[in-house]
Amino acid sequence: MNKIHSKTLQDLEFSTVLEHITDRCSTELGKATALGLKPFVDKDQMMAALLQTSEYLSSFDNNNRIPNHGFESISQEIKLLAIEDSLIELSGFRKINSISNTVNTHILFFKKFHEYYPNLQAIAAKVEYTEVINQKIDSVIDKFGEIKDDASPQLFSIRQQINAVKSKINQSFSSALSSSHTAGYLDDIRESVVENRRVLAVKAMYRRKVKGTALGSSKTGSIVYIEPQATEQYSRDLSNLLFDEKEEINRILRSLTNFLRPFALLLTDYQSYLATMDVTAAKARYAEQLNAVLPTVSDERILNLKEAYHPLLFISNKRKGQKTYPQSISLQKDNRIIVISGPNAGGKSITLKTIGLLQLMLQSGMLVPVHPRSEMCLFDRILTDIGDNQSIENHLSTYSYRLKNMNYFLKKCNDKTLFLIDEFGTGSDPELGGALAETFLEEFYHREAFGVITTHYSNLKMLANELPYASNANMLFDNKTLEPIFKLIIGEAGSSFTFEVAQKNGIPYGLINRAKKKIEKGKVRFDATIAKLQKERSKMEKTADALKDEESKARIEAKRLEELNERIKNKLTNYQELYDHNQRMIYLGNKINDIAERYFEDKKKRPLVSEFLRIVETENSKRKKKSSQEKKVERQKKQEVEQEVIKKVEVIREEKKKEKKKQHIQEKAKPKVILKVGDRVRLLDGKAVGTIDTIEKNKALVNYGLFTTSVGLDQLELVEAKK
Repeated sequence: MNKIHSKTLQDLEFSTVLEHITDRCSTELGKATALGLKPFVDKDQMMAALLQTSEYLSSFDNNNRIPNHGFESISQEIKLLAIEDSLIELSGFRKINSISNTVNTHILFFKKFHEYYPNLQAIAAKVEYTEVINQKIDSVIDKFGEIKDDASPQLFSIRQQINAVKSKINQSFSSALSSSHTAGYLDDIRESVVENRRVLAVKAMYRRKVKGTALGSSKTGSIVYIEPQATEQYSRDLSNLLFDEKEEINRILRSLTNFLRPFALLLTDYQSYLATMDVTAAKARYAEQLNAVLPTVSDERILNLKEAYHPLLFISNKRKGQKTYPQSISLQKDNRIIVISGPNAGGKSITLKTIGLLQLMLQSGMLVPVHPRSEMCLFDRILTDIGDNQSIENHLSTYSYRLKNMNYFLKKCNDKTLFLIDEFGTGSDPELGGALAETFLEEFYHREAFGVITTHYSNLKMLANELPYASNANMLFDNKTLEPIFKLIIGEAGSSFTFEVAQKNGIPYGLINRAKKKIEKGKVRFDATIAKLQKERSKMEKTADALKDEESKARIEAKRLEELNERIKNKLTNYQELYDHNQRMIYLGNKINDIAERYFEDKKKRPLVSEFLRIVETENSKRKKKSSQEKKVERQKKQEVEQEVIKKVEVIREEKKKEKKKQHIQEKAKPKVILKVGDRVRLLDGKAVGTIDTIEKNKALVNYGLFTTSVGLDQLELVEAKK
């Protein structure tokens, strides 16, 4: 039995959420099912619905998309199956065949991907898989939804006779048409169709000349439509055969209906399953739009909402391009009741409705727009007293109504109840109403109920401060502009900013002072103290935020430096390994060069081979056996390091070239040195020093000892002039 009162659903606008879900359903039965959703009071049922919605939502982001679940309702056909000797129309069988196919596809899909969708597979597994229905319908009805010729031997025979008679009709009609046309009896249109029969369009003056039955005439009377006598008998035969065909089709459909009669309950299950899938898909699409998630659902009594959004407000603001402010609030055993205070229009009521509506959505199997680390539980009852009670002429009736409501709360309230009350205690004399509200709150507290209330009454704020498992909270306001910040702060009461708001709205300061004198000084001081605390809280919040930002930046910078240091260490290690390897290769190359020189001189092969093998064996003794994969990885690593080194060397060379070019330009700017035979010189970008042997036509023959080369004078620089 559902214990959530209809008034709670109304107060929290749950019906609007259901309308949003309905809009996202693709079938009429799904829409009707969605509108009838009620919160669960059984945790197992709730968790099953939540996990199914969560799995469907996950299917939007992977390659294993859930098959289409669309269907046309077969409720009327199921009713007919319950009536003896009833007949289902051809269109009804098409719908039944489609539903059976769709459900079978789902059953096989979830069986294949049960690891991805275990909870959806669980509900699909409850439905019986059978191909008998499809096979039987497919044996009678073709893919175009028409009765097959071979649906029965009698129908096959009748349709063959129909085709034969139609052929004879066409032949006889063509003969009559030809002869009448030749005789000039026909109008220009020659023929027409009347009552599904082909007729000759005979000119009225020749109507007696053509044998047959007149079936009508044109509007002007100039044409008479005559069915030729030769085709009349065939037409009567065709009518009789068409009647026989209709009777046989009815017999086949009645037989097919009787065949499906035992499957009525199964078809009901099919339709119910697809309607459930439609609602689950709609919930998933709604969750996607809200960025909703499945929070942790605890067995303990705990409601810890982090960054919670009111779903209706979120969608409305998203449509308008406006920002929605999230709220965070926590109820648990050591903090069961929260009293929210502060000025009007600060977001108290929205916070209250957010808590209630999210709880209703969760208990209805819907994902909720909160932070994934939020924690929620199941409440047997959710009691609400939320509404606009601002009408002066309705104050008396409003208060009477609210007292009746409180009486209902007192009857139903226990440790498994969540109560939400807006503007607690209003509607009566502040002193008396506040005292009664205080008593109610104490009673709810002693019954260990969980709840959130909003109030302006100081005595309720003080009571929340005194009770061990209750706390105050307030909606923050900007102390300068008195604009709401829409942020809930737990742990301290909020000022109503009554006089400050009045002053901001232009009420003369003198009147405000007179008003202050009319109330107890203690209340003014109490409210002023709360206001001062809120201002201090606001300053501390800004300071804390700034410190958090600095801390976050410092952590990011430290992490960046640590990663940079690690990369540099790795590079140094790689460069050292490459350097060691190259040095070893140079050492081996020198050894082989020495052996080659000795062989060049003495031509002795044996010492050459012996020495070479000794070097190879010495090197192999240092090697470790590696798998082909390890060798591949090592080669790739070596190549990467070499390429990196080459790139860096190229950069350095480029820089050196630029530097030399710069120096060359600077040297060009200096008085040019005239080179002479015998001067020691070198190339501008080289290191080898040679001597100029001859100079001819701005070119010098430079002798490097082992070889000589001809170089332009402008490419040489003086190292040492000839003495």
